[in-house]
Amino acid sequence: MSDASSDLTPGRARGKVALPENRRSPWWELGRRLLAALAILVGTVLLVYLDRHGYRDGNDPPYFKVNLVDSIYYTTVTLSTTGYGDIAPVAQHARLINAFVITPLRIAFLVLLIGTTLEVLASQGREMFRVARWRKNMGQHVVIVGYGTKGRSAVETLINNGQNREAIVVVDPSASAMSDAHADGLAVVSGDATRREVLRRAGVAEASQVIITTNRDDSNVLATLTVRQLNPDAWIVAAVREQENAPLMKQSGANSVITSSDAVGRLLGLSSLSPTLGSVMEDLLTYGEGLEVAERDLLVTEVGKQPQTLPDQVISVVRDEKVYRYFDPVVTQLARGDRLIVVRPARELPWAPRPGTHGEELANDD
Repeated sequence: MSDASSDLTPGRARGKVALPENRRSPWWELGRRLLAALAILVGTVLLVYLDRHGYRDGNDPPYFKVNLVDSIYYTTVTLSTTGYGDIAPVAQHARLINAFVITPLRIAFLVLLIGTTLEVLASQGREMFRVARWRKNMGQHVVIVGYGTKGRSAVETLINNGQNREAIVVVDPSASAMSDAHADGLAVVSGDATRREVLRRAGVAEASQVIITTNRDDSNVLATLTVRQLNPDAWIVAAVREQENAPLMKQSGANSVITSSDAVGRLLGLSSLSPTLGSVMEDLLTYGEGLEVAERDLLVTEVGKQPQTLPDQVISVVRDEKVYRYFDPVVTQLARGDRLIVVRPARELPWAPRPGTHGEELANDD
């Protein structure tokens, strides 16, 4: 459901959970195992050769001596558990070394030989444990449906504003989107977000917010309907390409609908009419630089004042879950419980400190 994909990928509807994991190259793993096996082989050869007087070669009468070639031969047949018996330890110390040193080396060598199978089994068990632990800790998280350009930008904005990366789940059927999300350290549920089972695996029923950003309006509507059925209380933000589909998206259960094509078109028009105005709008949309639009609590010292008199440039006031423009007569005087939508510097400056970060008392209802 990334922006680059147009259709849902068959076979990915079940919603497999894939958590981000740091993985080394398979060639690196193979080389590491080969070096370990070679080290065991060389170490055992040296051990046998240095203690060659404690061994007897039955194929070399009457001296029965063991040389370097015999040590290599004995090591290979011993570590591979072939054991022809023509060379054997006869001294007590040689037998003890075989029992307590060479036998563990033999086991380690065999483990390396079948290491691929063991690693697959271990990795599957480890992945099941990680997913189970992830599900147990998941709750009040954010679900991103579609990890294309819009989805990645939404995640970047959330993280830059303090959202925990581990509390974000991506739902997308695309393998490339899964790879991108894992590279960004995000958990992914691979599958069609219009299916209830996929959304259940993403923990939509316990999510606090769901952002729907696929590249098709019909998929967005179906996903919104399914999300709303699973979680009546979640805050749903959905993107549509065409303005005519915005009312349908609202009826489907979206709390906020963003028309991507119209928004881009308006920005293009503003930039054409006034390049300066276009640059200011782009500045507001760019996080961490210049100006930013932010929502903050009202401070106790600001109760009873007019929005225009505050240090921040207040553009709207949120009162009783309704948004009023700063010049609306209803919000001529600010009251406890109000929240402010302001335009302010993107970073804290001495002449523009961030309210609520320096021990100020907030003007909440209680």
